[in-house]
Amino acid sequence: MFTGIVQGVRRVVSVERKTNLLAFVVDLGGELSEGLKPGASVSVDGVCLTVTQIAGTCAGFDAIQETLDRTTLASLAPGRQVNIERSASVTDEVGGHRVSGHIHGTARLRDARQRENERIWALDAPPEWMNYIFPKGFIALDGASLTVVDVDRDDYLFTVHLIPETLRKTTFASKRTGHRVNLEIDAQTQAVVDTVERIMADRYGAVPNR
Repeated sequence: MFTGIVQGVRRVVSVERKTNLLAFVVDLGGELSEGLKPGASVSVDGVCLTVTQIAGTCAGFDAIQETLDRTTLASLAPGRQVNIERSASVTDEVGGHRVSGHIHGTARLRDARQRENERIWALDAPPEWMNYIFPKGFIALDGASLTVVDVDRDDYLFTVHLIPETLRKTTFASKRTGHRVNLEIDAQTQAVVDTVERIMADRYGAVPNR
């Protein structure tokens, strides 16, 4: 489990492509590698991955084909910067919202506008997940907990506003139109929507149009 508060941006050191598997190494630096052990969970660009090996401040990870199909990790290359968050403990403050690191799909950055002290992103979302995205609701993009501002269900579009601190502490400042980010919808929102739809289907024999 993660909090959606990115703890650092770190560099991919090496990538090895195998059949149905991508093995890669990230240099976490001293602070984020302290006390880390093989088997621990780390969020890499929002994807929950298991540490397979540790060498100094570097941690190795394996991403299987299912993960590569659903996320942006298939495009990893040495030198790329990624958002990192260590798994949360029971005593950690949840500064964002509870994030599992189980990615539902990717969202494409359709438009990015800069205003004074904020950047506004408009993103295309996978149509099958739009029903779980609401104004003022939570969403995680590349592991960062964000608040949804506007939603256009007809155009499969939603917007988020990024403050300077978010841009400073994540990879978001380098994102450009057309780039994709990993998307995780809020689990509580999904549970509520699915429950309501199931009740309506049982009671009225129909499910609202998505």
